Amino acid sequence: MAKSVDEFNKKRLRSSNITVVISIALVLFLLGLMGLILINAQKYSDYIKEQLVVNAYFAENYNAKDSAKIAKMEAEVFKEIQTLAPVKKATYISREMASQEAKKSMGIDTDALFEENIFPSSIEIALKPEYVDPAKIDQALKVIKAVPGIAEVKNDSTLMVDVYNNLSRILKWILGFSILFLILAVVLINNSIRLKIFSKRFIIKTMQLVGAKRRFILKPFIIEAVVLGAIGSLIGLLALFGLWYYFTSQIGSAFVQDNNQYFWLVLLVFGVGIFITVLSTVVATWRFLRSNVDDLYYS
Repeated sequence: MAKSVDEFNKKRLRSSNITVVISIALVLFLLGLMGLILINAQKYSDYIKEQLVVNAYFAENYNAKDSAKIAKMEAEVFKEIQTLAPVKKATYISREMASQEAKKSMGIDTDALFEENIFPSSIEIALKPEYVDPAKIDQALKVIKAVPGIAEVKNDSTLMVDVYNNLSRILKWILGFSILFLILAVVLINNSIRLKIFSKRFIIKTMQLVGAKRRFILKPFIIEAVVLGAIGSLIGLLALFGLWYYFTSQIGSAFVQDNNQYFWLVLLVFGVGIFITVLSTVVATWRFLRSNVDDLYYS
């Protein structure tokens, strides 16, 4: 009879642990998924901002006799612009390249309608994402225009502001959902742990009544919480990156290439899983340690 009771208790304990691990894994999977979406949304936002280019034009007056001198001057200006703080990437566009681009855009294959070197050479500049901010764009343009040799700087500031505002709005929504999922993770994991500790409330109180110290009672529960949190985090992360690998392989894009961000995401998920599990275990156990025996029947 005692053996059957022990077996029943072991099965119930095993079932309880499995339920807690699955709950932790599912919650952390959703939390990690929101983290991946947030990371990639930020990267994609930066990529779009880098496509909003600024054009810095050299002087239009051009004399073929001074071509070597002008080419040297433009090369020096190009190098200087590449070193400017707001500049992410710069591309030099010669007069010949500008003429070819104009022909292509107008669908013209002949040189009959174009004079030689009708368009000035220029530099196409992609700004760093932080300088696409409407509050900083004017400052970036002034820095570029101040470079000797640059006659004019043009950009579609209205488009930049609209894109920046829309991307910022989207990122705020994603960040908001991520915080919401973090709160849900805390609540759901806490509830799962509380139910598990609730089933052991009589064991906790019995140990306390026979003289066991609170620290001694807490220790095995904390160790178990760390193990359950780690296992749940590991399962959640394996499911997360398995799904993410399948998704990226299907669309043919690896999205974020910076492995450091994946590393910090893994640490965050592991940290959240273990921290919430341990904290919930301590709080729930401490509650029964402070309660009276009669309260155990009404908790």
